[in-house]
Amino acid sequence: MGPVTNTGLPTPGPGTARLREALLAASFTADGLAELLGTPAHAALARGETVPARRALRGDEGPLATLVRLFLLQDAVPRARAAAALPATALDTALGDGWLAPDGDELRATVDARPYAGPEGRHWWIVSDLGCAVGGAAGAAGRRPDVVLGVGGASATLAQLTVREPVGRALDLGTGSGVQALHAAQHAGHVTATDVNPRALRTAAATLALSGAPAASFRQGSLFEPVDDEPGFDLIVSNPPFVIAPPTGDDGTALTYREGGLGGDELCRRLVKQSAAHLTDGGWCQLLANWQHVSGEDWRERVAAWVPPGCDAWIVQRERQDVTEYAELWLRDAGAHRGDPAAYAAAYDAWLDEFAARRTEAVGFGWITLRHTGTTDPTITVEDWPHSVEQPLGGGVRAHFERQEFLRANDDAALLRHRYLLADGIVQEQLGSPGAEDPEHVVLRQRHGMLRARAMDTVGAGFAGGCDGTLVAGAIVDAIAHLLGEDPITLRAGAADWLRPLVEQGFLVPERP
Repeated sequence: MGPVTNTGLPTPGPGTARLREALLAASFTADGLAELLGTPAHAALARGETVPARRALRGDEGPLATLVRLFLLQDAVPRARAAAALPATALDTALGDGWLAPDGDELRATVDARPYAGPEGRHWWIVSDLGCAVGGAAGAAGRRPDVVLGVGGASATLAQLTVREPVGRALDLGTGSGVQALHAAQHAGHVTATDVNPRALRTAAATLALSGAPAASFRQGSLFEPVDDEPGFDLIVSNPPFVIAPPTGDDGTALTYREGGLGGDELCRRLVKQSAAHLTDGGWCQLLANWQHVSGEDWRERVAAWVPPGCDAWIVQRERQDVTEYAELWLRDAGAHRGDPAAYAAAYDAWLDEFAARRTEAVGFGWITLRHTGTTDPTITVEDWPHSVEQPLGGGVRAHFERQEFLRANDDAALLRHRYLLADGIVQEQLGSPGAEDPEHVVLRQRHGMLRARAMDTVGAGFAGGCDGTLVAGAIVDAIAHLLGEDPITLRAGAADWLRPLVEQGFLVPERP
């Protein structure tokens, strides 16, 4: 790819460190905002609502309030007030690099630069187009098609799902404002970020520079085309333009951040299918996706068929919307509900026509994680899990795949020769009528990770309670058989039926040799 052309966005230079230091000195951080605005106004600002923040800032002309007005509320402020908030060298950088621009006797920000709390107390800033740091009531109404958004719920979810371990090379495919690249830069030797949108690449570069992260390599293009000739990656992350929308033709109205230009869920299918060719041995690919629920087809089988050979996969559907809900969501995201009612109705009709033509009854949203293991006997787990989970989940994702490898390597007899530990945070609940001698139901419940619950019989619950790593599984089963007066050979023969799910779902952890 040739050099990305200038798009009018900031061009960070050597003085960016001085600007960053000035923002820190003024407490223009996530913690500083919460303290200045108060919890309700700070939470409202995170939802794109500015009125509570404006009320909280009334009469406050301090440096932090000035920076909030400039970079978050998009207000013009007198030059003298900006100079009071930023030291002369930082103000010169902000003007020279294009973070601020003159507006008569006042100054305005050219972008939204929103404080973002990174891991381990890091202070970062996510750059986006003005007014687009988070979703708002007006959606993208009136925005240019190549508008660049900041961190939404989907971006934050993916960041917390990603496996965080030292890697040599990481790829952020469809980088947008650069938040995934920013996270990856903390544990990758080198990060490559791609996007079809030149404005997104410029914005991502600004995010990394202002946050003090190592520079990434930026490539313009669709899917894996920009990196086809590069070595494999140890980590691929993507929050792609997964929205399933009717075709718009060449009228330039499609929003680049959400629509990939391929029909139905084809973009997500290609991304998953092609990922293995760009992963190193043991490499991870983690992405968010939408998929169609097609009449007469099992969505689980349909999405599982996307997984390329040699990869284990974990596919989790977090939400399912019928086609009317889905169309309304994304029409509002585009701001169509703010315009002519007749045009809105026509657009709505076009979305339903598209779904009808594809025999689509609903759309699923969820996570897809692949690990390139090279196995000829892959484990592909597909599940519907709309319930709460504990984030960050990256460590739980890694543990899930480690458990799959363990189960694949051990047949039923071998499972009984291992020792197990009850996972951290497992509690047992007993349910029954008041005064009853024995419970009607015993349930094991996780307090971490996926927060699963599993009903158990007396044998399974007793086994789990005995898993402290002291005895091999077979010995525990034999002891339970003795206590219950059961035949140990019979109990051993059926043990795998409940032992495998307990390991697979993370209730029990195989002890390392």
